[in-house]
Amino acid sequence: MKRPHLFVLSLIVIYGSILFGCSNETETKWEESALFESGGYQMIGEKGRIGFIYDDNEVTRFYPNKEQKYMWHLWGDPKELKGEFKVIATHEDNVESITLLDRHTLGGSNNGADQHAPSVMSLPESGMWKLDAYVDDRLHGSVFVKVHEKE
Repeated sequence: MKRPHLFVLSLIVIYGSILFGCSNETETKWEESALFESGGYQMIGEKGRIGFIYDDNEVTRFYPNKEQKYMWHLWGDPKELKGEFKVIATHEDNVESITLLDRHTLGGSNNGADQHAPSVMSLPESGMWKLDAYVDDRLHGSVFVKVHEKE
């Protein structure tokens, strides 16, 4: 009589382990976003959704506390691209976020994108950062960037 109960308990443990293991696969991978081309410019982000001009050279590369100009580009339905644009940054080792851009106005089509926004950004420490971009307080997409060590 005890063996069927032990068998059922074993199955529950095995299936629970499988389900728990699968949930870890959906976690965000902290890898630098892909580079792609649009309108003759190289960008970092998600092609056809969101990105900014960036070609990973010494000029555009992120270094701690180095302010640099970046032109954001967004693609999507006109209804989802209405509203103010903001970007929240989170470091891979930190649960606190910082606001990089707040209340920016999107400026119409540019370089093959449906909307764009010029910006000046700076990140305070080296490592991987996730930049969550919002339009009208709705997440539009995320771009992962690496902040390099100071030269």
